[in-house]
Amino acid sequence: MTTSSVLGQFDLCADRAAFPDLDNGYYHPVDARIHVLGDGTRWAMIAELLGYNPRGGNLIDVMHRFGNCLTRGEPGFGAFLDRVDNMAEIDPGGTEVYSGGAPVVVRGTALTVGADAGTPLQDVFRLLAPENKRLLLADETELRADLPADLPVLLRLDEWNQPEDLWDTLPGAHETFRMIAEVLNSSDPGRYRPTLPPNTHWSHWPDAGTL
Repeated sequence: MTTSSVLGQFDLCADRAAFPDLDNGYYHPVDARIHVLGDGTRWAMIAELLGYNPRGGNLIDVMHRFGNCLTRGEPGFGAFLDRVDNMAEIDPGGTEVYSGGAPVVVRGTALTVGADAGTPLQDVFRLLAPENKRLLLADETELRADLPADLPVLLRLDEWNQPEDLWDTLPGAHETFRMIAEVLNSSDPGRYRPTLPPNTHWSHWPDAGTL
């Protein structure tokens, strides 16, 4: 494992449109998280982009997985995890707005939402996200579905600076992912010392989901 080999894989996936893209036209962004795992020889990065996909008809946690020790599949997209159990109740007409009154059921847990009928569903889900990350983002089983069970976690990020356009700025040329590669190469989370402000909050991506 070298820094350049990690960044090379990131760039190859970005070139194939298989790298996390917060400006994705199919998803209204809701939340995000990156997990960095490694032991000096093996490495992996799992990036979660949680977003409302009207065409998919659900709030979906899109798992992107990278590494030299994946137990199945190729680097890039992993699982697409539907999070809401009762979409037919909260949006019975398929109009992409909240019906009002009903809780949002996630993994069998009913979550009360402080939103009026007619609220766009992405805004409903965004209200729930800050207090319900445990339910909405990946649990350990989902996180490690394609990884060796003993691979240690080096770093977790709930916010970071993301390239505004992955066609113009490949991950290998961007501070965030260069530092992540350094963390993986050294097994030292202290190598992650960002100077750029985080921009992964959904408010930074107003055109996402508007395809």
